[in-house]
Amino acid sequence: MMILAFLVVVVLICFGLAGYGFGRLGQAGVHRTGRRTRLRCAAALAGAGAAAVYAWGLLLLGLAVLYTDDSGSDAFPPRPCRIAGVPEAAADVVGYRAEYLPPRYVCLRQGGGSYRTDDVPGFVGPGTVGLTATAAVCVLLAGTTAPTSPRKASRT
Repeated sequence: MMILAFLVVVVLICFGLAGYGFGRLGQAGVHRTGRRTRLRCAAALAGAGAAAVYAWGLLLLGLAVLYTDDSGSDAFPPRPCRIAGVPEAAADVVGYRAEYLPPRYVCLRQGGGSYRTDDVPGFVGPGTVGLTATAAVCVLLAGTTAPTSPRKASRT
């Protein structure tokens, strides 16, 4: 249930940032806005991209957890922990853990070890961090840029 709540919040953040970024650029046009406004819009759009990638990871994690919880009599080992063609790989699995930062499904072994499954792609964590860093750099650049008046459209 917690995954669903996080997913809803992240999707709302994604749409809010995308709406700000595209809406602000659409008001005056890309060529008529100043550098500071373009950087702020780029930051908002990069933040929206980061939220979208993270939401994708949360959705896949939620589906893996749902698949595990609805297994019924075929619950152990959890289905996401099973590796196709290697049935003994999940023989010592005693449970699972859903991690949120980065989103991943982790199978817990009897001896104390663990391994992560491929239910959430490996690019979700680095993609989210990369887009968040891009947004932060754009915000910092926008803060250090002197405000300029928007360019006027040339009449020909």
